[in-house]
Amino acid sequence: MTASGSRATPNDNLPTYKLVVVGDGGVGKSCITIQFFQKLFVTDYDPTIEDSYLQHTEVDGSYCVLDVLDTAGQEEYSAMREQYMRNGDGYMLVYSVTDKQSFDNIRHFHTQILQVKDRDTFPMLLVANKVDLVHARRVTEEAGRDLAQILGIAYIETSAKDPPLNVDQAFHEVVRIIRNQPPAELEKSRRRSRRRRRMKSCVLL
Repeated sequence: MTASGSRATPNDNLPTYKLVVVGDGGVGKSCITIQFFQKLFVTDYDPTIEDSYLQHTEVDGSYCVLDVLDTAGQEEYSAMREQYMRNGDGYMLVYSVTDKQSFDNIRHFHTQILQVKDRDTFPMLLVANKVDLVHARRVTEEAGRDLAQILGIAYIETSAKDPPLNVDQAFHEVVRIIRNQPPAELEKSRRRSRRRRRMKSCVLL
């Protein structure tokens, strides 16, 4: 496991949201994450096992700390999924519009998250990536929006290629979805964030 990307020291006065980016291997999870944090489009990238990024971010005029986990999509790392799914406050479910199988597998990720969380709903965003590859597209926008409606989650189309499309908006939208939870659920998320910061402080000491 590695930890990389833009750094920020969590501030006790700021809410910290742990976002988890999930999806099949090769759909561009690392590309959109690196584009968001480093404003770079990476063409050559080794398959991710697990990368963590931390950064202060302003969303709708309010600052927060984003703690983003970019996860493995390869099947050989599937045993790790339950562990990282358990700790997220919100999830980006990413597929490539050029890969129909990655689209079909989104339902599995969605179901697994709800099972791990033992919830009927949870903050998630369906992300249709690589929309710049117009001629290679295999999944229509209509199909993506239909799936999002069936799953009861929001939908956005992205491209990490310069100039990026909706990459910042996607991460900000997950924060909005987390913030828009019922007050009791939002307070649970905040308590989890405070516990995680205390645990990290204990480890550093």
